[in-house]
Amino acid sequence: MSIMENWHEEKRSAWLYRIIAEREIDLTRKTMFAELADNAEKQAALWEKKWHDTFPDANMPKFRPELRAHIVAHLVKIFGTNQLRFILSAMKVRGMSVYAGVPYSHPAATHLEKRHRGVGNAGNLRAAVFGINDGMVSNVSLLAGLAGSGASHHTLLIAGLAGLLAGACSMASGEYVSVRSQREFFEYQISLEQEELKLYPEEEASELACIYRARGMPADAAQKMADLVISNPDSALDVLAREELGLDPNDMASPSGAAFFSFVAFALGALLPLLPFLLTTNNSLGLYSSLGVTAIALTGIGATLSLFTSRSALYSGLRMLLIGALAATVTFWAGHWLGGII
Repeated sequence: MSIMENWHEEKRSAWLYRIIAEREIDLTRKTMFAELADNAEKQAALWEKKWHDTFPDANMPKFRPELRAHIVAHLVKIFGTNQLRFILSAMKVRGMSVYAGVPYSHPAATHLEKRHRGVGNAGNLRAAVFGINDGMVSNVSLLAGLAGSGASHHTLLIAGLAGLLAGACSMASGEYVSVRSQREFFEYQISLEQEELKLYPEEEASELACIYRARGMPADAAQKMADLVISNPDSALDVLAREELGLDPNDMASPSGAAFFSFVAFALGALLPLLPFLLTTNNSLGLYSSLGVTAIALTGIGATLSLFTSRSALYSGLRMLLIGALAATVTFWAGHWLGGII
């Protein structure tokens, strides 16, 4: 970024820090954001000096927050900082990790975390379960609605396959955009931290110490910890991303992998209620078989979800079955009514 862009970002950060500090009820956080505002002003002053050194005859413009900053500031006043923390992080507002409920990171902790990253793999299982569930419920509802309208077997097959492909592509594209956007956000924020770490490490240490104090560390220990972090380039960027941004640099999934995973999960789920119609030309038999197979599968998925909710497997299974049955019933009678009218 240019000198002017860096200066503007620091001034905007200071302006937002003060608004957040004014609204913050917690005294420790209020103090932290007030100090971060002062630090941002100091960094802006460094960029201003560099501007005057580079363009001695040019006048520095007066800072004016852009429309986006005014909108975000207004939203902070309405909904609170916690609800806007990801947007604020994207606008170079640091200290959002204090709302994440995670303890401060020791430089050595990042190496330990990498050894236990497999614990998070349960998220993949949960995503697969929901993807399959979405595929089943959407396609069995589609087939039930068409069957209720009196559609031909050929129409049911075409619609079922179209629903499978359309839903799977929609899930895959949505997941790709979501993960791609998240990854770009992570990469941009981490690159900013890397640049700032090179340009003014003392100010970064001061910001980090301020955040540590807000997280409950004594002042002396916070400053020593911050100095230790900044002095170790191998871990400094990782810790700054976690503590200042509330981001995990290791949590950067592959957009294409996420899209493929979502496509397969949804397609498998959508294929299940379609299979009976592929095996028989009798629409009534196909519909009853489809509903029966889907009911068994939904009950099993509901029971699987109990692993994540600590609910009874029977309760979770029956609840999922009821939701699927309701969706299929509504679409069946809607199709029956529309078929009679059309």
